[in-house]
Amino acid sequence: MTGILLVAISAQRHVGEIKCDDLQMTEREQSPERILVTGGSGFVASHLIVQLLNAGYCVHTTIRKSSREQQVRETIRHAGIDAGTRLIFFVTDLTKDDGWREALTGCKYVHHVASPFPATIPKDENELIRPARDGTIRVLRLAREANVKRVIMTSSFAAIGYGHEHGQIPLFTESHWSVLDGRMSIPAYHKSKTLAEQSAWEFMRKEGGELELAVINPTGVFGPVMGADFSSSIEIIKNMVNGNVPGCPRISFGIVDVRDLADLHIRAMRSPAAQGQRFIGTCDNGPVAMMDIAKTLRAKRPQHAIRLPTKELPNWIVHAVALFRPGFRGILPELGVVKRIDNTKAKDLLGWQPRSIEECIVDTADSLVEYGIV
Repeated sequence: MTGILLVAISAQRHVGEIKCDDLQMTEREQSPERILVTGGSGFVASHLIVQLLNAGYCVHTTIRKSSREQQVRETIRHAGIDAGTRLIFFVTDLTKDDGWREALTGCKYVHHVASPFPATIPKDENELIRPARDGTIRVLRLAREANVKRVIMTSSFAAIGYGHEHGQIPLFTESHWSVLDGRMSIPAYHKSKTLAEQSAWEFMRKEGGELELAVINPTGVFGPVMGADFSSSIEIIKNMVNGNVPGCPRISFGIVDVRDLADLHIRAMRSPAAQGQRFIGTCDNGPVAMMDIAKTLRAKRPQHAIRLPTKELPNWIVHAVALFRPGFRGILPELGVVKRIDNTKAKDLLGWQPRSIEECIVDTADSLVEYGIV
């Protein structure tokens, strides 16, 4: 939902000779496994790569264009990590088999983070659904053939909490699925995430063999940026601090810090208890209203106060604007809706402890300032 909101309100192997077998691992992490992270130039993937490298792993990662390698390496360096030869790039595409077998060679685990996300709402929803679903099956099939132990798939709360009648579900858990054929319409992105994850579980039931699967379902992803490539959710804070949000629609959503999300991925990779499970990734005490984000920033970072929104937009104004700006229509069903989300499974089963909403919001804003984005 945050992606739709943002629209409204504003490999072929690259270095074939590199080997990681003789790397000196840290005392904390003696295992020399190689890990594949798909979509390495993305916001979540970059943070995940940093944490995996910090743990001493050798990381394979996929990018769509070889020109993105330098950007990713600079991002990793800015995070204080000297990746050296422990980070290997492969050029791949979710719609083709080319490069995936090479990327998977020698990998024990795969974090499938890559997924298409539109800058604008597509006219044909299949432009999102097809590559998300088919790309997921491609990664699972080739991972099985490569004798990968476990795939950790990044899905979304979009696959859990949408299309339900308002008030029907008092607390969302991993047992729920977004409703695609109900009375409530849902955006194409949410359909793509739901169908991709459902297809993944179906593949595992029918063809998974010895391959294991764990799925992470994050809410809106915030947290410190490490460069100009970051989650679309962060556009909310960027636009607020830049003074581009005159008023906040009356909507609420769960958020999760990208650092905690990366940690959750690694916990789901390592824990035997994660096999065959879904895990919602979201901060405690959510959801948070857009207006509350502005209030938090005003209280904690008063230097930005003059540009932050001070009022909520009445629902009728948002409905009126939606008549002329189709991008607003995706948020209309969410006006005034508060979805309670349960994150206890990740905490109880994996020992996960997310940061507070306040820390996540403030650190996001500070990082945007640090990198000159606002």
